[in-house]
Amino acid sequence: MKLIIASKNKGKIREYKDIFEPLGFQVYGQDEANIHLDVEETGTTFEQNAALKARAIYKLSHCCVISDDSGLEVEALGGEPGLYSARYKGLQTEHERRMAVLKGLEGKENRNARFVTCICFIDETGEEHLFTGIWNGVIAEKEEGTNGFGYDPIFISGDGDGKTTASLPLSFKETHSHRAKAVKKLIAYLQAR
Repeated sequence: MKLIIASKNKGKIREYKDIFEPLGFQVYGQDEANIHLDVEETGTTFEQNAALKARAIYKLSHCCVISDDSGLEVEALGGEPGLYSARYKGLQTEHERRMAVLKGLEGKENRNARFVTCICFIDETGEEHLFTGIWNGVIAEKEEGTNGFGYDPIFISGDGDGKTTASLPLSFKETHSHRAKAVKKLIAYLQAR
């Protein structure tokens, strides 16, 4: 069955392919499916943004679609970067956004943070299903590691043995992350239907 990932993020698409291809899906990023669309994330929650993107791709493809909206929420920064994780403070690169978080935490003791993902899965009939995953941890003092993407080099999960997510094998993230937790719920739904 064809499954389109409503994303252009190569790291995210790779993670989804690793998860869903063994389940028998033919997985494509939206560019690979010749859908060149940028959906404006106008929602005020992760759930709303995930659904906006999924609906736009489904409208063009009429096949199964997965979209997610994810973000890093840092307690001492009032939940920032949150919904704006991918475009935090208007900065262009992932490194610049990570540095902005680290700078914002200078002199602060509370480094608690969490990753949140909401997945919107639209099935072949157009029915929508939402699945949420949360991964708790803390922000590191500095960048470390080269695996993963986004904020992985500064995030230390509660189950990460004190290492940043980017310092651990990609397989660790694929089984423990916020996205993995939401995906497990989605897989349980797919297997039960």
